[in-house]
Amino acid sequence: MVRFQYLVKNSAMNLTTKQKQYLKGLAHDLKPVVMLGQYGLTEGVLAEIDSALNHHELIKVKVAAGDRDTKKLIVEAIVRETEGVQVQVMGNVLTLFRPSEEKKIQLPR
Repeated sequence: MVRFQYLVKNSAMNLTTKQKQYLKGLAHDLKPVVMLGQYGLTEGVLAEIDSALNHHELIKVKVAAGDRDTKKLIVEAIVRETEGVQVQVMGNVLTLFRPSEEKKIQLPR
């Protein structure tokens, strides 16, 4: 019997509490750079989030969802598709981090 091994790209980082606190401090003064509108999460929105993460590494996304369950599903989809790390969700605003090749943000250990 032949077994196939599938390599799953797992770039999900695990941030320590100290690193999350540091990123929350950096994100405090940031304004949302991407806002989800009436059409929800589309390929164009995901492309914009990906572009913003490549450029800034740390961004805020405003998720306009009607209820908590929908918002939670949208946030999970954004994190999964962008391969970023959810720093926090406060109200309707998701703070997202993904290191770029230039490593603009130096995380504490």
